[in-house]
Amino acid sequence: MNILILGSGGREHALAWKVAQSPVLDQLFIAPGNAGTKQHGTNIAIDITDARAVGDCIEDRTIELVIIGPEVPLVRGIVDELETRFPKLCIIGPHASGAQLEGSKAFSKEFMQRHNIPTASYQSFSLDQLQPGIEFIRAQSLPIVLKADGLAAGKGVLICSDHDTAIEEFEAMLNGKFGRASAQVVIESFLSGIEFSVFVLTDGRSYKLLPIAKDYKRIGEGDTGLNTGGMGSVSPVPFVDESLLAKVRERIIEPTIQGIQADGLKYRGFIFFGLINVDGDPMVIEYNCRMGDPETQSVLPRLRSDLVALCMATCQGTLPAQSIEIDERVAATIVLASGGYPGSYEKGKAIAKAEDHSQGMLFHAGTKMVDGELQTSGGRVLAVTSFGSDLESALIASRQKAAEISFEGKTFRADIGFDL
Repeated sequence: MNILILGSGGREHALAWKVAQSPVLDQLFIAPGNAGTKQHGTNIAIDITDARAVGDCIEDRTIELVIIGPEVPLVRGIVDELETRFPKLCIIGPHASGAQLEGSKAFSKEFMQRHNIPTASYQSFSLDQLQPGIEFIRAQSLPIVLKADGLAAGKGVLICSDHDTAIEEFEAMLNGKFGRASAQVVIESFLSGIEFSVFVLTDGRSYKLLPIAKDYKRIGEGDTGLNTGGMGSVSPVPFVDESLLAKVRERIIEPTIQGIQADGLKYRGFIFFGLINVDGDPMVIEYNCRMGDPETQSVLPRLRSDLVALCMATCQGTLPAQSIEIDERVAATIVLASGGYPGSYEKGKAIAKAEDHSQGMLFHAGTKMVDGELQTSGGRVLAVTSFGSDLESALIASRQKAAEISFEGKTFRADIGFDL
């Protein structure tokens, strides 16, 4: 079987690493991929938001399975276009209708409200509703959460500790702080608790639960500083016990799947539930229509089942018959980032000592090969994932490897898992 993965980050390297283990794989292609994905297949330099170019790649290479990593092509409707051209092709990723769960915060909040899925109270506003929005902010208790309605690369959420700052940021967002993504702003109440990430693979009717993880978004230790795409993750999560997980299934996952059916959304692929544990009750912070990054780098190493078999069953209507086997060991991931990230940063820095990691895996994100030299090419550069019999041993192994790898400006959080 020939398989195509779309994307170029650490998540896609982890997907390629996992897919390459499948006994049914003949050839693996990654578009556009990175220096790490080359270890498992062939990189193809195409624009993954260009449905025609992706379709030509599928046709030329006789692709039978496509796994779409990032959210942008999904929200833009690439699955709809590919399915029209290749009606029998197995594509893992929702149609544009289902991808709205991530593509629009207002849409997802309305969906949750309609289907009685627990989430923070909210209202949404556009620029022509500036004054009502300001009045709404002044009436809220602190802190106040502002969210860009559209895709903002994980950076469109602001938590403001006073009303004046919230109003200032609200106006800036509506006036283009996050481009078109913040043409509408969702204002919601702040939920106090500890966050965690739940992933399922669904055919739109049934689902399979994947390992649970927790990620760390802030650039600074102790969860300080600016939000990033994610600086590390761990799986499993110690506080997610059977009781909490049962609530997640009954109150969130199953109503979401039922809501997808009731609303006629076309959904086949991964759902990422960004959740928060509020005094023992799970609530939804956000939906994502794909796997998370860097959670995937902790989740997939713990999945012993054949990912390709699970994906094909999702397309063939046999997902309920599949079993999921999970590695009981702990996986801990630490992301190495370029100096200055998530702000401006330099590229093209030589990377040393990034060879195989004996206690786990080394997943590439912002890397490229230039004349035989591994160099940085993005904000998040590498993700070190280690196994351990417990959380501490896994974290120690990842910290040691993270410290060993070198490139100019390298930064990483040594405190991943500090709150567990």
